[in-house]
Amino acid sequence: MSFQNPPTAVIRELLRKSRIIAVIGLSDDPARPSYDVSRTMRDYGYRILPVNPKLAEWEALPAYPTLQAAAAALGPGERIDIVNVFRRPAQVGDVVEQCLQLGLPALWLQLGVINEAAARRAADAGMTVIMDRCIYVDRAAMPD
Repeated sequence: MSFQNPPTAVIRELLRKSRIIAVIGLSDDPARPSYDVSRTMRDYGYRILPVNPKLAEWEALPAYPTLQAAAAALGPGERIDIVNVFRRPAQVGDVVEQCLQLGLPALWLQLGVINEAAARRAADAGMTVIMDRCIYVDRAAMPD
């Protein structure tokens, strides 16, 4: 059986209740989709945690070399609500392992980031998983 994304209502509820988004593979190049999507999500009011070992900062925000470092930087009572992935599909399995170790609730694999096995592993472990969809497109389609 192939992986199925949750219904639109579940996706919208995830976006409605979430506040902190860790972005794996966020680029500082404005021409890259990760840059524009993340900036737009920040404009919607989400706190963006850039995760890229090649960056010191993004848009004046500190960047973190790993998902663990980003999670450790949060204050008491704060947690990463969504891990948004802009990486090659072959790298998603490692991201899933990190999410599971940290007990994170949701994984969003951007358009073109398709790894059925990793998505099923995360979903089977209880994570909400969205694959091959753009978080910005889904957020923009929501009524305010």
